[in-house]
Amino acid sequence: MIGLVDHGAGNLASVANALDRLEVAWRPVQDAGDLEGVAAAILPGVGAAGAAMASLRAAGLDDGLRRFCASGRPYLGICVGLQLLFERSAEDGAAGLGILAGEVVRIPTAAKLPHVGWNTIELVGGGEWLRPFDGAAFYFTHSYVVAPTDPAVVAAVTDHGTQFVSAVEQGSIFGVQFHPERSGPRGLELLAAFCRLAGPVAVARAH
Repeated sequence: MIGLVDHGAGNLASVANALDRLEVAWRPVQDAGDLEGVAAAILPGVGAAGAAMASLRAAGLDDGLRRFCASGRPYLGICVGLQLLFERSAEDGAAGLGILAGEVVRIPTAAKLPHVGWNTIELVGGGEWLRPFDGAAFYFTHSYVVAPTDPAVVAAVTDHGTQFVSAVEQGSIFGVQFHPERSGPRGLELLAAFCRLAGPVAVARAH
């Protein structure tokens, strides 16, 4: 069972639809108790970090997610769900979960922002999860990116006038700046690969 964390402003419906297509069982996570018994958690995200963190704190999910990530069960943060893993965001001065060291910064580029549309990822680290997706194109929509303190957590980078971190990995903690749920067949394949990390989860062929 995959837990989809609902902070009230995420892209939960689109991720849920993607999991349904993959025939993966999931349930919404609206408080810390809902994290009990799930094999993995996905935090979809759109919008600002401050509003998302306020919602998580109100539901007790900030501490719940910290405990979940410490448990060794797989976690996937998507877009803002990735950014919330870090300590603070320059977008609105909000404190994040602080699970990974570093901050969220505006993309230092002269290229048009927000960065919206398809772009490719280049693997620079990480394990086997992202290996089949080196050079693959995914859908992005954002103006802010993570700046990890430890470069060892960087799994992939992308170029938009400058190079930025598009995926991170540390143990069982994963995050992507792009939206796999909006990235067609390759996005479905990536979500299926993450779900397999949770153990005996029935995953149909991505289609």
